[in-house]
Amino acid sequence: MPTFKTRDGTEIFYKDWGARDAQVIFFHHGWPLSSDDWDNQLMFFLGQGYRVIAHDRRGHGRSTQTDTGNDMDTYAADVTELTDHLDLQNAIHIGHSTGGGEVTRYVARARPGRVSKAVLISAIPPLMLKTEANPGGTPIEAFDAYRAGVAGNRAQIYLDVASGPFYGFNRTGVLPQEGVIRNWWRQGMMGGIKAHYDCIKVFSETDLTEDLKQIDVPVLLIHSEDDQIVPYADSAPLAVKLLRNGQLKTYSTLPHGCMTTHPDEINSDILGFLRGEQVGVPGAAAPALVAEPIPVD
Repeated sequence: MPTFKTRDGTEIFYKDWGARDAQVIFFHHGWPLSSDDWDNQLMFFLGQGYRVIAHDRRGHGRSTQTDTGNDMDTYAADVTELTDHLDLQNAIHIGHSTGGGEVTRYVARARPGRVSKAVLISAIPPLMLKTEANPGGTPIEAFDAYRAGVAGNRAQIYLDVASGPFYGFNRTGVLPQEGVIRNWWRQGMMGGIKAHYDCIKVFSETDLTEDLKQIDVPVLLIHSEDDQIVPYADSAPLAVKLLRNGQLKTYSTLPHGCMTTHPDEINSDILGFLRGEQVGVPGAAAPALVAEPIPVD
């Protein structure tokens, strides 16, 4: 079980599969999950000849249940230390939800030659919280409710999130998948409650506006208008306007955890982007691209 110890002594668990000289894809998971959330993508892209790497963020999964360092700067610093340890060059970084924020901060600060492309899926940038400067954001009361749920009975709130809005299982006509719900709950309960509690502030209040402006590598944003966790209108359409070289792929009916419920579509988007294809609408000037609804069995 590979682990890496950071400067402050935190043990970071990671997976590293594939040929050492292959193109690297580094996956970053969302809250409160682990690298296991990328199971489908790890196997798919490994089969496409890539070297795939995914880590459990500090306080999550099999990494140390830290009570400190649960902030976006430290998350990105941990990634920097790990990628330096592995000496990764021209890697592709893919992040989901909070992991998309982690990718954004890391890529914005990465040394030249470390990153070639990035993909943000249902990601939190630029800023989730409603403020005077971000009037379309989510009110603080919603995040306070998450905090109360985690502190009071995280086992129950994790079950509620997984069986409801995260995968869209609360939508009419969508059949809940018991294995998906249990796997989300399993991953959540593996991590530490203090880190998960602190991370709510991270994903809700971290302003990544300036980070997005600093990124000069190509970035693909994938987001759905029916995302019930990270509202579409206040995320990807705003983020793509801040990027120097971004493109946005918009779906209309997919859930927040779309790479789990619809891996064929998401994997195809990512693979096309990695191969240099135009899979979304570039820049801010073009109208939003809305894919045809995909039926859920």
